[in-house]
Amino acid sequence: MKLHYDVQYPQQFEQNSWEQLKQFTDARIALGRTGGSLPTRPLLEFQLAHAQAKDAVLKPLDIELLSQQLKQQTIPFVQVSSCAADKDTYLKRPDLGRELSATSRQMLTAMQSEQTQYDVLIVAGDGLSARAIEDNAVSFIAKMLEACAQQGWSIAPIVIATGSRVALGDEIAQILNAQMLVMLIGERPGLSSPDSMGIYYTWQAQKGCHDAMRNCISNVRPAGLDEVTAVQRLVALMSKSKQLQFSGVNLKDEHEMVIEQGQPQLLHGIF
Repeated sequence: MKLHYDVQYPQQFEQNSWEQLKQFTDARIALGRTGGSLPTRPLLEFQLAHAQAKDAVLKPLDIELLSQQLKQQTIPFVQVSSCAADKDTYLKRPDLGRELSATSRQMLTAMQSEQTQYDVLIVAGDGLSARAIEDNAVSFIAKMLEACAQQGWSIAPIVIATGSRVALGDEIAQILNAQMLVMLIGERPGLSSPDSMGIYYTWQAQKGCHDAMRNCISNVRPAGLDEVTAVQRLVALMSKSKQLQFSGVNLKDEHEMVIEQGQPQLLHGIF
């Protein structure tokens, strides 16, 4: 048997040289080192983030909370559900999350008349993070309604959807006869972003649409893309889409962000 010398690491805490980059990201960088291991605090923070990500996926959407928030702002809404009746089914059968339940389909059909056509439909679905919708959806919807009013677009009642995948909004838009579908959904949580909301936009959505027909704006949350910028980007996409009569891979996001003075700039000479 070949023997190797035992490597002796210094016991004091060693700070990572990338420490200054942590101000720009929530990613786990520059964690430091104690001996040959992570320091205790970063290790515990990782375990907490992992638990928060699991909770975000498994937690049911708080319909009562969303209902109260929408009622306080006098925003009309309806609630629907997919064929995935519970979380376990939702996670194991993605196909059922794309199908409206029979009861929801009947309700939407009954409330829609053939003469009514809407410019915009906004659907808020729990997806893989109910927390993302609870934390971000209502305030985003309020800003979005203001922007749509400025454009002169008619708005369908807001739809809250449970057990939802992205494609669930397609059938809803088809039934309610809406030209532009805005699907808000909880994104799969990362280990530093359990509250990240995604926005999927589709022109003339209908059952059977594929993902190449959608445009996506992701990571909408306080520590990510702010709601004001997200609304501006989305309305710019929708305006261009209405002009061109399509959405998806052929519709380019040409929205330009203005960097204000005082915002952090990229560091030079650190690599």
